[in-house]
Amino acid sequence: MPARYVMSMQSRLVALAATVLLSTGVAYAQQGAKKNAAPSAPAAQPAPAPAQGDGAAAQQPGWIARCTSVSRDAPLECAIEQNAVLTKTGQTIVLINIRIPTDTRTPVALLQLPLGLNLPVGAKLQVDEGKAVDLQIQTCENRGCYASTPITPDLLASLKSGNQLKVSFQNMAKETIAIPMPLNDFAAAYDKIK
Repeated sequence: MPARYVMSMQSRLVALAATVLLSTGVAYAQQGAKKNAAPSAPAAQPAPAPAQGDGAAAQQPGWIARCTSVSRDAPLECAIEQNAVLTKTGQTIVLINIRIPTDTRTPVALLQLPLGLNLPVGAKLQVDEGKAVDLQIQTCENRGCYASTPITPDLLASLKSGNQLKVSFQNMAKETIAIPMPLNDFAAAYDKIK
C-alpha cells in the first residue's frame, strides 16, 4: 500500500473520529468471528451520549501477529495488534500494538487514540472487571494521540486469561468513551511472538 494512501486514510480517520466522538456519540458493538454474523449486544457506550448506528464501532476479527526486521541480518521484532474501527467507514478509532523488544524481551503496549481527547485525564486499560491501568498520553500528531506502557507480568496474565480489554478515554466534552477489545484469541497470538 503506497505511503501517501496510508497517510491520506489516516488523515481522514483523524477528522472523522474527532467529529464522531465529539459531536454525535458512538455506540459500540463487537463484530463476530463470522463475516455475516450479527453483532452482539453493545458492550459499552460513552456516558451520556445516545447510541447512533452511523457511528457504530466494531473490532477487526482477532489479534494479528506480525514480525519485521530492518534488514536481513537484523533480528526480527514481533508484535500483535488489534484495532477498533468505525463500522460505516472502516476508519480506526483505537489501535493497540503490543511488541516484545529484542533487547529487553519485556512486552510494551503502544496505543493510538483519536484526536480531540481530554489530555490531562489520559487513557485507561482494564481487563474485564479488574484494576484499571492509567496511561499518560505522550504525544499527538495528525494521525492521533499516543500512549505507551510496559506490560507487567500481572497485566499480561490478565490479558491471556481475560475476555475483554476496555480502552477508555475522555473527549473534549469530558464524556468517557470506552472501547471494548475482545481477548478470546490474545493468548494464541501472543504465543506466536514471544
